[in-house]
Amino acid sequence: MPELFRMFGIRFFFFSNEHLPIHVHVRNADGTAKFEIKPLKLIENKGMKQKDIYLAESIIEENADIIEQKWNEYFGTK
Repeated sequence: MPELFRMFGIRFFFFSNEHLPIHVHVRNADGTAKFEIKPLKLIENKGMKQKDIYLAESIIEENADIIEQKWNEYFGTK
C-alpha cells in the first residue's frame, strides 16, 4: 500500500492493485474516504468528518500533479 504523504493527521495512499481512474484513498483517526483526482470528486466517505473531507480535498487539489505522477510511476502508465 504505497503511501503518498501525511498531512494534518491525514494519510494519503493508494493500494498496490488499483484501477483507473486515478484516485487516492485518505485515512485519519475517524475513518476513510476515496477521491477521484481529475476532476476532483469524493467517491466514498466512511466516517470522516466533513471538515476533514474539505481539508483532504484542498490538499489533493494542491498536489494533484504529484499524486498523478506517483500513480504513473508505480503502475507504469504513460
